[in-house]
Amino acid sequence: MILNSMKKVLDTPNSPKAVGTYNQAVESNNFIFTSGQVGIDLSSNKLVEGGISNEVNQVLQNIESILNDANLNKNHIIKLTVFLIDLNQFEIVNESFKRFFGNIDFPARSTVEVSKLPLGANIEIECIASK
Repeated sequence: MILNSMKKVLDTPNSPKAVGTYNQAVESNNFIFTSGQVGIDLSSNKLVEGGISNEVNQVLQNIESILNDANLNKNHIIKLTVFLIDLNQFEIVNESFKRFFGNIDFPARSTVEVSKLPLGANIEIECIASK
């Protein structure tokens, strides 16, 4: 964890390491900003198999692990930005979100179709959470 007056870098061993020149997350002014997360399984360090539903579930689990390390949970999520390679999978994502968030209020969300994602992923999600 790196701390300066503007930000604190969050780096948890409970979520996959960044695959590029960025941090898992940064805390600033009581907000947590995660970098985009893809469905990497921590135990294998590879993208989960089985399609978009499994990837969404893994991404949300990875985000939750980052938040837990900052003593937060999914209740603290205020905004998600979702990148999909196929907007036809939008309903599958919605169903996964319903299961993940359960009875709590959904955060704000944007969803954008993109042509390609790192590691051949079908989905990438960025998260903003508030303390």
